[in-house]
Order: sequence, then structure tokens, then C-alpha cells
Amino acid sequence: MQWYVLRVASNREMQVRDALALKVDRDCLQEVIGRIEVPTERVKRIRAGKQSVHKRKLYPGYVFMEMEATDEGKVPDDAWFLIKETTGVGDFIGTEGMPTAMRDTDVAKMMLDSDKPEEAPSIKVEFEKGDQIKIREGAFENFEGVVDSIDPNRGIVKVIVTVFGRSTPLDIEYWQIEKT
Repeated sequence: MQWYVLRVASNREMQVRDALALKVDRDCLQEVIGRIEVPTERVKRIRAGKQSVHKRKLYPGYVFMEMEATDEGKVPDDAWFLIKETTGVGDFIGTEGMPTAMRDTDVAKMMLDSDKPEEAPSIKVEFEKGDQIKIREGAFENFEGVVDSIDPNRGIVKVIVTVFGRSTPLDIEYWQIEKT
């Protein structure tokens, strides 16, 4: 079996995956269709000092499926109809009726990037040192400054702003600022 990429409606990836898995079991197509995956990662968010963990899709709008293609490289008819009649499904990546199999390196990267329950989730901070920012919440709302350092473990960004003509460092939570 090889891995293929299926385009699906955004924010319907999990529904499509579950529906396809149910149909594969119902129609006994395990020899044709193997695993169906939606790679995710766990991301920690800190808002107002409270931490929460969310799952974020690594490839929004796509479902990855392991499938046995025909000798001509096409999707077997029984699998084709099962997939196409599922709500939210678009088409495979590739030419019409001939999906392109993923390279082994891409499959390995997808599996490596996918969610690992034993790993601690990371905080996604999309700022870098030197970025121009604007504070959008808090006591210094609407002040502009420059990112000086980032503490991803705590979700704190040290920002240098000018207050009364003097450079002042502030420790601000990452969600309270935005890039300008």
C-alpha cells in the first residue's frame, strides 16, 4: 500500500476521516484502504495566565490515506465510489483518476510531525527578536515596540517600548501583542 493525499473541505478533516473509516469497515475494504490519517500536533496556549492544550491540524484541508492502487495506478472502483460519495471529499492530488502516491520521505515527515501523546505540547509563539509589534491589550494598550526576547516555556515576550522618551522593557504574554 502507498500513501495518497485527499483534498477535503476545510474544518471537515476529522469528520471525513471518521466517515471513511466507518465505510471501509462496513464494506470490508481493509485490503484496499489502510490507515486514514489527519496529522495534528498538540499546542499549548496561555491566555490570562491559564494554560490550555489544543490540537492543531498540520495540513488543513487534506486527509492522508494508505491505499492499494490498481496496476494502472488508478483508484479501485469500489474504493473510488466509497470515497467520492463521502460528504466533504474533493479529489486526490494527482491527475484525473490517477492519484499521485506520496514519496517515502514525505510520508516519513508526515508521520514524524504528527501528534505524539508522550511529548509535551509546545507553545506557538510567532514572534522573533527584532519584530515590530503593537500591544493590543493591557496597561500599555496601543503602545508600539520591538521584541527583545522570547520565553516560549512561559509564553512571555520581552518588549522594548518608549515611555516618556525612555526605552522601557516590558514582559507581556504573547497573545497580548500583534505584529505591525
